[in-house]
Amino acid sequence: MGRVAGKVAFITGAARGQGRSHALRLAEEGADIIAVDYCTDFETIGYKMATPEDLEETKNYVEKTGQRCVIAQADVRDAAALKTALDAGVAELGKLDIVVAQAGIAGMKGQPPLQAWTDVINTNLVGTMNAVHVALPHLSEGAAIVATASAAALMDAHNKPNPGGDPGGMAYMTSKRMISQFMHDLATELSPRGIRANVIHPTNCNTDMLQSEPMYRSFRPDLEHPELKDAQPAFYVQQAMKVPWVEPVDISNAVLWLVSEEARYVTGMQLRVDAGGYLKWYDYHV
Repeated sequence: MGRVAGKVAFITGAARGQGRSHALRLAEEGADIIAVDYCTDFETIGYKMATPEDLEETKNYVEKTGQRCVIAQADVRDAAALKTALDAGVAELGKLDIVVAQAGIAGMKGQPPLQAWTDVINTNLVGTMNAVHVALPHLSEGAAIVATASAAALMDAHNKPNPGGDPGGMAYMTSKRMISQFMHDLATELSPRGIRANVIHPTNCNTDMLQSEPMYRSFRPDLEHPELKDAQPAFYVQQAMKVPWVEPVDISNAVLWLVSEEARYVTGMQLRVDAGGYLKWYDYHV
């Protein structure tokens, strides 16, 4: 028996990266998957989004584990579309036990700048709220929700040498901070119902978002067109451990634990999977 055997998990942003990794890891441990992704590029975002073919590939990977997988293209910013996708998945798979609100974008140097702010906030924050809210009617005692925030949400951002210089980049930090607060309050309200809600804060994670020119430029602003070889040495500044990034499966293992019975009394947690990044910025405090 797997650690989430017999469960059904709803995962947004599941076509690639962390979302695909979560789908596969939960399937390996016995869960059926409802996998949703937008699969459409944003004009304001400087790297490509996943494709419909990527989403189909996620389905294939899940089904190779012997588990079922229902997929749908839906924009997390659109609550009605997301509800339609989820309801169809629940109708086919019979129930819902796990929610992993993973979908997110990074808008560093996005153009036009204020539209980049809007797209990031609406995708990361409103999209997370939409995923949770359309799922709530399906959840009962024993269910678990996990939202992906970021180590960026925990960083001290009081020093802003260039206010207004990168609204899309700032929106990423803002959205992740607000996800953290939303989930904290949600966990409080759901606790008496026996439904748990937690947040994971990854550091640099080896996905298409990290491995993109806009991200390279955010670490090497001194270069016009930096490449991986230019940015990778700078990636180490984020972590206390001597690694430039963690892998998606490192986050998936944390997701698996949080939604399993092993964490049945863990709720309201802000769980850092950051290779010690937080330790570089803050002293111990309760």
